[in-house]
Amino acid sequence: MLDYDQQGHCVTLTINRPDMRNALGEPGDGDVFTETCARINQDRSVRCVILTGAGSAFSAGGNIKAMQERRAPFGGPGVHIADSYRQGIHRIIRSLWQLEVPAIAAVNGPAIGLGNDVAGLCDIRIAAKSAIFGATFLKIGLIPGDGGAWLLPRQIGLSRASELLFTGKTIDADTAAEWGLVSEVVDDDALMARARAMADEICAQAPEALRAAKRLLRSGQTASFDTIMEMSATTQALMHQMSDHQAAISAMLDKVPADYKDE
Repeated sequence: MLDYDQQGHCVTLTINRPDMRNALGEPGDGDVFTETCARINQDRSVRCVILTGAGSAFSAGGNIKAMQERRAPFGGPGVHIADSYRQGIHRIIRSLWQLEVPAIAAVNGPAIGLGNDVAGLCDIRIAAKSAIFGATFLKIGLIPGDGGAWLLPRQIGLSRASELLFTGKTIDADTAAEWGLVSEVVDDDALMARARAMADEICAQAPEALRAAKRLLRSGQTASFDTIMEMSATTQALMHQMSDHQAAISAMLDKVPADYKDE
């Protein structure tokens, strides 16, 4: 259900359940995402990830039919459901959050509920004009069970996040761009080309510095100013000692692409 395709330094992950509008949270999904993201983190040749959906949806969120029928992971005693979330949906969320390389969400259609939050775990989001976004949990009598209450206000502010959640409405791609939920909106048939072009720009950077920069940005969401300043000093000291730093400087002065050795 998660196709893996590496071209050069970029991995494209495609949620591949088009017949279910790429629903997530099915039994085993947590394992798939955990193993895939671990594979990416361990592969030093990977510098960027593109996450998209097969067919006409990015992801419509959880499986409503399974909820109605109280099938796994949404059935049984409350304690079992809570554990199913921890072992399933939460592992999807945590694995994407722990990706060490920059991730681009190429949102090709509806990104609803869990799907909206999965897109939000990517560092950069590009939307096709047909994309729509929503935190529609209350529409089905639920709350964001996937960490969206922490994530969404950090992306679009508390007022906008509250509006989306409390009304259950969806917004189109242009509104998502206006609110800061996505970086840009492109024609549907240009989406993947734009995502790959941006990935190429990212992949051109020094790989270890790229991973370190992402760690610093992520830490900056919760750490104090003094902590970030100290992390910046110690991390920068390491970067100065790497051969890729000198390779980047030489390439800039010589006006040629850098040849990085990941050192």
